[in-house]
Amino acid sequence: MSRFFIDRPIVAIVISILTVIGGLVMLQRLPVAQYPDIVPPIIQIKTTYTGADALAVEKSVATPIEQQVNGVQGMIYMKSINGSDGTLTLQVSFDVGTDVNLDQVFAQNRLSQATSQLPTSVNEYGTTVQQTVGLPLLVIPIYSPDGSFDADFLGNYATINVIDEIARVSGVGQVLLFGAAQYAMRVWVRPDTLAKLQITVTEVMNAIKAQNVVNPAGQVGAEPAPPGQEFTYNVTAQGRLIDAEQFGNISVRANADGSIVRLADVARIELGAQTYMQRGRYQGKPAGIIAVYQAPGSNALATGGAVKAQMEKLSTRFPSGLAYEIALDTTIPVSEGITEIVHTIFEAMVLVIIVVFLFLQGWRATLIPLIAVPVSLIGAFLVFPMLGFSINTLSLLGLVLAIGIVVDDAIVVIEAVEANMKTKGLSARDAAFAAMQEVSGPVVAIVLVLAAVFVPTAFLGGTTGVLYQQFAMTVVISVILSGFVALTLTPALAALLLDG
Repeated sequence: MSRFFIDRPIVAIVISILTVIGGLVMLQRLPVAQYPDIVPPIIQIKTTYTGADALAVEKSVATPIEQQVNGVQGMIYMKSINGSDGTLTLQVSFDVGTDVNLDQVFAQNRLSQATSQLPTSVNEYGTTVQQTVGLPLLVIPIYSPDGSFDADFLGNYATINVIDEIARVSGVGQVLLFGAAQYAMRVWVRPDTLAKLQITVTEVMNAIKAQNVVNPAGQVGAEPAPPGQEFTYNVTAQGRLIDAEQFGNISVRANADGSIVRLADVARIELGAQTYMQRGRYQGKPAGIIAVYQAPGSNALATGGAVKAQMEKLSTRFPSGLAYEIALDTTIPVSEGITEIVHTIFEAMVLVIIVVFLFLQGWRATLIPLIAVPVSLIGAFLVFPMLGFSINTLSLLGLVLAIGIVVDDAIVVIEAVEANMKTKGLSARDAAFAAMQEVSGPVVAIVLVLAAVFVPTAFLGGTTGVLYQQFAMTVVISVILSGFVALTLTPALAALLLDG
């Protein structure tokens, strides 16, 4: 094989160039993270039992759902949070490496089996099943520096104008609003008045549900129409109620004497917040806290940058007195850590070049490993998508270690070529032929021995196995590419550069 590439050095050079180009293309597309995906996939189930306390939620909602979800395929554990505001948050964690989309399907199927056991109001409210990760990517408080807006306005503004825009950003998996709530019509009933009139809260709720609806009223003059009917009119009826006065006119009961008990007679009605169980503050001022979670497998740096750009764009439409900050940015450790490792890679390359130059005593001989080593390192990124790897601290540390290993293959070939030139007086081309007959076997043996050292760690299971896997396999891929380069590109370059 080496003779073929020594006779046709352009083929070896083109293959190496294509390998580098392919590696650079993958480098731009691979997800970037601080560590490999070692966090178990989490499927989150959320619902609300309106008006219930935490104990009622546990007995009526959490228990039926947990009984059905428990033991779902791939599950390792689950955790539920029952809030005093009637909310249930159930997080089901699955084995590392399972397909999060299938996990969601399995959890959804089990949840459907519990639907018949849930209270009617819970089924009416609805249950959401979402993929999520443990920690937010970004935390963005929206607040009023001059105090001109209250918490209700901030929460409603974030819900209407910000959250949907961020949720559409590529790589964002979930967007949650903490500490503020969107506007809602609050109906505060008067218990003494209800008791005097012998009206129950259920009657009030039923009246609101029956009269706060969209009523399609049909058409006038629609086909088949009598002769002479030239126009068709859509009848528009009053839809959902929009202000406190309209809600106050809801008829709760019609008495036998013709009088009507309206909602305003038995309750105080106002536009308020949907919930008052949480309050967010930033720098001592009311704030709506937006937590942005990335989608599993997405690029943390690209997603964070896209969200920041979107927030900057949205801020141009903020009313005067409204501002936002990036209070928590978990992409900073990722970018800083990777930057440091990249610096380490370049420093290691420089040290290797210096050592090789002192060892080989010639700039031409030094130039060959300087060309061959980047092919092995950058080409490793070609295999990352097939293995499901990301660019992270461990994979880059593997490349740092690989620098010192892959340069050995090039040095072995160059030494053999120079030895044949000096001892036998051969030309660079003839010396390359002779050298490859001597060292092709040892180069292959080096690759196999190093692969035998690192490959077994790729079969370790669990979180530890994932950590070792990315580090070890990065080294193995680089070593295998280094062996291929040592059999193709290095002798071809030696035959071209070492003459004269």
